[in-house]
Amino acid sequence: MDLRHILFSAALLASAACESPSEHAAAADEAVYALVEARRAALTGEATPFDIAPSPDSLRQRILRGEAAAVDGLGLVSCLVIAAENNRELSERRESLYLAALDLTLERWRLGWIGGFTAEAGADGTLADAGEASGSLSPSLSRLLGTGASIVAGIGLGVARNIGLGDGWTSESTLALSVTQPLLRGAGRRIVTESLTQAERDLLYEVRSFERFRRTFAVDIAGSYYRLLQQQDAVANEEANFETVRLIRLRNEALADAGRLSPIQVDQASQDELRSANRLLATRAALGSSVDEFKLTLGLPISIDLNLDPTEFDRLQEAGLVEIGVGVDEAIAYALGHRLDFVTSLEQVEDAGRRVAVAADALRAGLDVSFSASSVSEPDRPGRHVVDDVTWEASLGLDLPVDRLPERNAYRSQQIAHQAACRAHEQLEDVIRVGLRDTLRSALSTGEAHEINRNAVALAERRVANARMNLEAGRASTRDILEAQTAFLEAQNAATRSLVDFTLARLVLYRDMELLVVDEGGISIDDEPFERWNEESE
Repeated sequence: MDLRHILFSAALLASAACESPSEHAAAADEAVYALVEARRAALTGEATPFDIAPSPDSLRQRILRGEAAAVDGLGLVSCLVIAAENNRELSERRESLYLAALDLTLERWRLGWIGGFTAEAGADGTLADAGEASGSLSPSLSRLLGTGASIVAGIGLGVARNIGLGDGWTSESTLALSVTQPLLRGAGRRIVTESLTQAERDLLYEVRSFERFRRTFAVDIAGSYYRLLQQQDAVANEEANFETVRLIRLRNEALADAGRLSPIQVDQASQDELRSANRLLATRAALGSSVDEFKLTLGLPISIDLNLDPTEFDRLQEAGLVEIGVGVDEAIAYALGHRLDFVTSLEQVEDAGRRVAVAADALRAGLDVSFSASSVSEPDRPGRHVVDDVTWEASLGLDLPVDRLPERNAYRSQQIAHQAACRAHEQLEDVIRVGLRDTLRSALSTGEAHEINRNAVALAERRVANARMNLEAGRASTRDILEAQTAFLEAQNAATRSLVDFTLARLVLYRDMELLVVDEGGISIDDEPFERWNEESE
């Protein structure tokens, strides 16, 4: 093969190595998605697809395209799916996870074989002389080893031709190899691979943070959804109360016209009717504002009509109170061993300690041993190299730590950062302890309050019935029936509110114990790990 064929083949190789931006992006996605899915599967035990690209068929996009004008019968599971597709904060968390994995691909690349390929062509000369044309190709390989050694190997192929004389092309090739190994500063796998180690851990932290956010986000969505159900129930209760008070007012007006009732009792009923009307307007307005806020949370256009599934409230009431068989000491002990954010905080203390060691290494003297060798081919025979013509060089370089003020400051900064990481870990432990105590206390108190409120509803219902019978028999006044009706309304609203409070407090408790599961089926509680841990602890 002559020189022209070599140059042509090299040019084809170089052109084949050039990829389009979209091909580079696709390659990055393939590598990143594989990393993220593997880390999430290791954490959760389930293989879940990961993608940061927005779905073109999401509910929001269908609404914007005019394919949907209203959403009816919206259940909690559907809300979670819609929020996962459209919520902006959740999209940002996905992107943060993607970028952490992308950083890891870079650190892995840095410790692998790195190839390069350059080519040059040109001509020079003077006005009196046609000059010379030349070209060169320079493929190379380099690698940073775990010991800190850097290896660079390269091949150079050059050609030249005198334009004026019309001579043929002359060519030669060069082989070069150099190795540099630090012996003091910068030596050792612990120092060299610190960036890779941190990138690996950062990806793990982001995976944990993302899973933790998903569970917190799901509880927030459930909280907003159940609060909407509570407000809808309050509107229904107020509508029923308004109708009841209106009928009392009409009855009193008829009796007053017949001379059997004083005008003051008519006014009392009218006043209660007006108060009920005002409350009904305020409750409806509050519900409308909450629905709009919920649309924002789901990432849907505000103009869409949103109607919740009424059977969700029935299921909530049927479920009622579920026993919480967790003591405060057990909950705290389990959480401190399994909370994703707490485990991350502990490992971040270790990270800060490693950075102190790396900063201390930078204060040492530099002592490097280097070796290089090169060979130039025979003229016009680029493939022929003679061993006896190989030139080599070995050297030893010393860099004494005479003035290391930047490194000294970096070392002290890392020591302070380590202390701060320890304090942050201790603070998080205290926050977890306080949070679990408060959440468990809230769950127990709201559960007891719901039992009280249920009894209050039954009592208020009997009171309304008795007041109505006494009113018909002439043994009670209008004020008696109005007060009984108001007490019934307040008891109904309080019972619904305490049920929602208990349901959410229970979800928060198991979320903070890291026992909450969020998947296609919605939100569920997996207490089997806690039961196994409890048995092993006994």
